[in-house]
Amino acid sequence: MRNRRSRWIAAPVAVVVALALAGCTQAQLQGFMPADPGLTNHVDRIMGLWTTSWIVLLAVGIITWGLMIFAAIAYRRRKGQVGLPVQLRYHMPMEIFFTIVPVILVAGFFAFTARDQAIIEEPNADPDYSITVYGKRWSWDFVYDREGQDPVHFQGIQAQEDPATGQLQQESLPTLVLPTDSSIEITLEARDVAHSFWIVEFLYKKDMLPGVTNHMYFETGSQEGVFRGKCAELCGEYHSAMLFNVELVSPAEYDAYLESLEAEGNVGPIDESINPFTGDGNIDPERDENVDTTEGE
Repeated sequence: MRNRRSRWIAAPVAVVVALALAGCTQAQLQGFMPADPGLTNHVDRIMGLWTTSWIVLLAVGIITWGLMIFAAIAYRRRKGQVGLPVQLRYHMPMEIFFTIVPVILVAGFFAFTARDQAIIEEPNADPDYSITVYGKRWSWDFVYDREGQDPVHFQGIQAQEDPATGQLQQESLPTLVLPTDSSIEITLEARDVAHSFWIVEFLYKKDMLPGVTNHMYFETGSQEGVFRGKCAELCGEYHSAMLFNVELVSPAEYDAYLESLEAEGNVGPIDESINPFTGDGNIDPERDENVDTTEGE
């Protein structure tokens, strides 16, 4: 009798779960992450870790909420009862369960996160393209290496506001151009204070620290388009305006863009003399236009 009752309960539950999963949109299946599958070789892995974590945590939540509701109903005060219910302590099996399960969950999350991060951080010794990104208050510089030729560069300016609307002018944002279907190494440098390089749709960001060189490695897919980039580390007054665009184009268009930078005269590495970081953890005020060197009254 009990087995038949269990089957009658389990069958509707299974049908409801199947219908709920079948009705999920692609955005829901990928955890509402702001990226398309295959945009880079890391995106699918990151979305998989994210959605799997939420499924596990949702199951834990359902079990926890169910036990709380069960306890509230099963051990409620009945009619005619007075005083406190029987007080119980030291239920060892339950205490062991509540200790071991969280440890297993934390260890599992850590293991899978460490595994995926190690894969994402694996250096590529021979990338197709290498680019250096400089973070500066409050914009970005991009230096594009070229095999057998001098590099070319683009120097961004701080995002400008539209006087009429107060909104940032999109055309004033610097644009980082990347080729599709290519392996890419990005070297990250900070010119002044700590920044963080974040391409939102790539689902990964990395710190840019004065005096420290960091690297990002990834492979782009075949999807072209314009994506969002921003600084993800509070870096001063105009941190929120430290934005940039990322444009994925074909390798041929990428080469044409580098040629256009060369035609504009933006050839060679960026002069390090504009870097206000002195190398000892301080900012040289004479080399930083954002520092007021006038004496106070």
